[in-house]
Amino acid sequence: MVVLGALVLSIALLSFILWMLLTRRLREKYAVLWLLIGVAALVASVFPQLLFWLTGVLGVELPANLFFLLAILLLLGVALHLSWELSTSEEEIRVLAEEAGLAETHIIEVQHRLSALEARLEELDGGPRS
Repeated sequence: MVVLGALVLSIALLSFILWMLLTRRLREKYAVLWLLIGVAALVASVFPQLLFWLTGVLGVELPANLFFLLAILLLLGVALHLSWELSTSEEEIRVLAEEAGLAETHIIEVQHRLSALEARLEELDGGPRS
C-alpha cells in the first residue's frame, strides 16, 4: 500500500511538473532539475529496495535517515541555486537601472538643447514658431 501511495505521488509530481512546463509557469532551466527529482522519486517508489541497498552501501542506520539526508541535501542545493539566480538578477537589475538613469539624463540634456535651439530660432525669426 505504501509503494502504491509513493507511486501515485511520484506520478502526480511528474504530471504537475510537465503541466507547469507546458503552460510556461516553469522555465526550462528549472524544469530539468525538477524532472530529475520526479524521475528519481518514481524510480524510488517502483523499486523501494534501492533505498535499502543504498542505505547498506553508505552505512546509514535507517533508510528513513538516508531519505531525509538526501532531501536536506536537495533542498540545500535548490536554495543555493536560487540564491545564485537571485544574485545574478539583482546585478542585472542594478546595471539596467544605471543605464536607464543615464538614458534619462541624456534625454533631459537633449530636451534642454532643443528648447535652447527653439528659443534661438524664435529670436531670429522674431516670433514663436508653430
